[in-house]
Amino acid sequence: QVQLVESGGGLVQAGGSLRLSCVASRSIFTFSTWGWYRQAPGKERDLVATISTGGSTKYGDSVKGRFTISSDNAKNTMYLQMNSLKPEDTAVYYCNADQKFGLESVWGRGTQVTVSS
Repeated sequence: QVQLVESGGGLVQAGGSLRLSCVASRSIFTFSTWGWYRQAPGKERDLVATISTGGSTKYGDSVKGRFTISSDNAKNTMYLQMNSLKPEDTAVYYCNADQKFGLESVWGRGTQVTVSS
């Protein structure tokens, strides 16, 4: 079973930037789409952004124009560049991969992002 490991979270002031990375433990040839979700305390897990292995992207309304998702398929790595961060972006950010061939969707353990005002 493939594993996803997130990194790059931390504490940043409002208006600052962070870059998250998600590394898959093996080739992503089984992936159809992978992306980022986030969950703040007491709230549901929400879509941040997704990218297909063909490069098509989708963003949650609250991050459009501020966040950019990208991937380096040769390195089995996906990124989330977060600019103009706001306190309401504070959450645990999770990497997720949907897979082809009837394989299960996979989640990473998450990385904490905290934006101070």
